[in-house]
Amino acid sequence: MIELKTAKCEPINPKDKPLIIPTIESYMTVLKGWEVPLNYLSLEKTFKFKNYYQTVAFVNAVTWVAHKEDHHPEICFGYNQCKITLTTHDIKGLSMNDLIMAAKIDALLED
Repeated sequence: MIELKTAKCEPINPKDKPLIIPTIESYMTVLKGWEVPLNYLSLEKTFKFKNYYQTVAFVNAVTWVAHKEDHHPEICFGYNQCKITLTTHDIKGLSMNDLIMAAKIDALLED
């Protein structure tokens, strides 16, 4: 297993295949709180905050990471929560980039 937090997202070739279920499952042990639907096509997590300011600050930090990694999640947020959904549209499923982004997003909230 690679260290997700320090890995870099790589360009995706549309001919690449999505990650297989055992690979995804092996990484779910280190991606605390992230969920994968039964079809294994995406990865999602809802983050809770005290107020709108903290929520928007988190969204801005996620967009910076997404820009640096050139891998962009779906972000839905309201007053005190933010839902992040990751998928790789070019391959219609999960890629290593999604797992890397999940780890980097989690790292934003580490002490």
